Amino acid sequence: MNKTTSGWINGFLGVLIFSGSLPATRLAVMDFDPLFLTVCRAAIAGVLAGVLLLIFRQQRPVRSDIIPLLLVALCVVVGFPLLTALALQYVTSAHAIIYIGLLPLSTAIFGVLRGGERPRLTFWILSALGSSLVAGFALTQGATSSPVGDALMLASIIVCGYGYAEGARLSRRLGGWQVISWALVLSLPVMSLLSFYYMPISWAGISGSALLSLAYVSLFSMLIGFVFWYRGLAQGGIAAVGQLQLLQPFFGLLLSALVLHESIGWPIFIVNIGVVLCVAIARRFAAK
Repeated sequence: MNKTTSGWINGFLGVLIFSGSLPATRLAVMDFDPLFLTVCRAAIAGVLAGVLLLIFRQQRPVRSDIIPLLLVALCVVVGFPLLTALALQYVTSAHAIIYIGLLPLSTAIFGVLRGGERPRLTFWILSALGSSLVAGFALTQGATSSPVGDALMLASIIVCGYGYAEGARLSRRLGGWQVISWALVLSLPVMSLLSFYYMPISWAGISGSALLSLAYVSLFSMLIGFVFWYRGLAQGGIAAVGQLQLLQPFFGLLLSALVLHESIGWPIFIVNIGVVLCVAIARRFAAK
């Protein structure tokens, strides 16, 4: 298996894992404060990441890596989870997925700015078309009258795109799982203290679904998903593999329907075919 193919497979697995993040977060914020959810998931993942780094005896990052790793932590460990958790207090997960359709463009733009990639014009046209298909479809699944929720989701996409590109750039040298692990470990002291500060006074009223959702976003969304995702971006190219995120809204909408009983219609399958075509063709025009 060549490096590019491996990158696309790893990226696809990362997208599958991330697809459950918004539905799980939506369930979790029904019982948990968004601030507690953000810091607790990061603390749990940080402990596990530290154990992995010790078991596999990974070399510590050099001094020049510290600032980029802190930026990754600020964006994907704190920024995106917190902004989406706050947004999901105002909008449904189905509506929030509208903005996930813009994430490939955000990732590609920062891939150019931070990763030095130069996709062709055709790639940008297909990327914009795919994003438009996703956003247009998601808009039909339920509009919102909450400008606060919309603004928070838009900010989360910008922050996340930068974090993905910065992490992928580091992954080329440090390795995919090592980047997210070191970012989590660097943020662990602060996240641990804040977890105790924002911890619920009583856990008696916390539902089992909220606890399971906390476990999912801590283990899969915060750590395991990034192992595949950053490896995929580093191997296959930030802009190219980033287009796989166009599929995330559809997986997320299906999960929202199954778990949260948020209704979706049959057009999802027709639009999904268009998105798959955009991703497949865009791959040919994305420079690594």
